[in-house]
Amino acid sequence: MHHDQPLPRSSAGEDALDLRGETVGIIAGWGRYPVMVAEAVRRHGGRTAILEVRGHADADLESLADIHGAVGLAQLGGAIAFFKRSGVKRVAMAGKVHKVKLFARGAWRHHLPDWTALRVFWPHFISRRRDNRDDSLLGLISATFDDAGVRICPATDFAPELLAVPGTLAGRCLSELEKADVAFGWRLAKELGAHDIGQTVVVRNRAPIALEAIEGTDECIRRAGRLCPSGGLVVVKVAKPQQDLRFDMPTVGIGTLQSLGAAGARVLAIEAEKTILVDAAALLDFAERQGITIVSFPDGAFSGISGMARVA
Repeated sequence: MHHDQPLPRSSAGEDALDLRGETVGIIAGWGRYPVMVAEAVRRHGGRTAILEVRGHADADLESLADIHGAVGLAQLGGAIAFFKRSGVKRVAMAGKVHKVKLFARGAWRHHLPDWTALRVFWPHFISRRRDNRDDSLLGLISATFDDAGVRICPATDFAPELLAVPGTLAGRCLSELEKADVAFGWRLAKELGAHDIGQTVVVRNRAPIALEAIEGTDECIRRAGRLCPSGGLVVVKVAKPQQDLRFDMPTVGIGTLQSLGAAGARVLAIEAEKTILVDAAALLDFAERQGITIVSFPDGAFSGISGMARVA
């Protein structure tokens, strides 16, 4: 299947989306995703107040910003003040934060917590019942924004056209062995996500080769290639079972496909309506040219092998 245009979507909500008169806030991390969200906000008539996370954001973002700023990752009060000054009521988080950078030497110089962050996070960090999972920390951030009258929303509220639809999006039909690997990997990825660890698993012949943790999707895939250099890998990337769509929605871009190619993987299975395709037309064209199959399944498609066969 070849696509010369972005995937068509039938959502009436997308057609009716009108952001005229609203300034939408975007907290921008790494990658093309924040750029796509900013372009969508403008396409739907809105203005953008873009706050870049230092050391992460795309250089193209500033040209798409009606109001622009930059902030360290732990400068929570500074972020809220920026959006309040900009008249923003709704904010989207878009783009990846490289967690490994937070453990690099000297990272504190760019991401030193401000007073608001210390006030919010200190009781959490000294609690014996605390954990540092993404959902826990992001929940604290969201509650602090809410208290200030600024609501964090899913980025797809402003760019619903970026979501993957179900079906074979690029490439060929799966073999029976690949279908079984997808079903196995899907259930494993959902279990991994239930513990808020990662969203991606790489499998071969129904054996787990690599599971994503702090290193991120691309390095997980490349590590699988090093562990299994003979290829034949199937990559599965899904939303967490209780995914908060405001945070860390699964995202696929050309970089992900380049990692698949480097690892010798030829199949990528993703979750429909819960996965962002960045630059969809270019992404799917690249997959076709590289011989990579991308399949998209709805949540609940893999309750068993028979269910997998039915939707494949």
